[in-house]
Amino acid sequence: MSCPICSNRMTDSFKAKVLNKYDALYKVCEICGFLRADKPYWLDEAYAQTIADADTGLVTRNLSLALQIAGALYWAIGERGAGRYLDTAGGYGILTRLMRDFGFDFYWYDEHCENKLAPGFSFQQESKPCRAVTAVEVFEHLTDPKSFVEKTLSMAGSDTLIFTTLLYHGAPPPISWWYYSFATGQHIGFFQRSTLQRLASELEMQFVSANGIHVFSKSRINGEVLRFVTYRAIALGTVGWIRKKLGSKTMADHELMLNRMADTKEDPPV
Repeated sequence: MSCPICSNRMTDSFKAKVLNKYDALYKVCEICGFLRADKPYWLDEAYAQTIADADTGLVTRNLSLALQIAGALYWAIGERGAGRYLDTAGGYGILTRLMRDFGFDFYWYDEHCENKLAPGFSFQQESKPCRAVTAVEVFEHLTDPKSFVEKTLSMAGSDTLIFTTLLYHGAPPPISWWYYSFATGQHIGFFQRSTLQRLASELEMQFVSANGIHVFSKSRINGEVLRFVTYRAIALGTVGWIRKKLGSKTMADHELMLNRMADTKEDPPV
């Protein structure tokens, strides 16, 4: 198995029990640090239910990250109300709805999940170009991260990807590390900072990272600004101001959906 990031040889790291029944071998690249399950043949079963029951942090995670992403987009990307954004692998649409409530023109996309919380704002080709794409807790699910980035940015007509994934440092963590999520079988790839730096280099993009927010971009992103505005206390303290400046889309979206419902309502029988 060669590394999907840098094409160097991967070596055996450890074995673990996945979905409480399958033996899985994990390999690591000693050059870039990418750690991945070898031949994850259990994925169809793991995704029989797209969002795992064990993901109890889903709502809290989206609430917290929405604040950080709002700060990153407004201060580091320079959004002032004209840009469009795509949340890919958007799950039930929590992040899309939150970002629209904050004033950002966000759209949802997910091949495997139903848009329950941001109906009417699914991504269409006419939604592009997007100024940036978000991918929250997606990278650890990927078999080929490079292809995912290329495909997603091309689809959105964007040159910037903002994403999250928990990084490890040094040797692969012990099998007790909670982020492996062996019981669900959905997390198959794990990254170091050096892995993401190498991936950005392969993609000919800039890489910056701060406070759990990672960015690949063809445009220059100020890392110090990103670090400051994604501190949770700063993000929480400034989101109200950002929302006021951009204008929340909550009520405008409400009226839009009411109008669409009225347009599709059948004429009463004569």
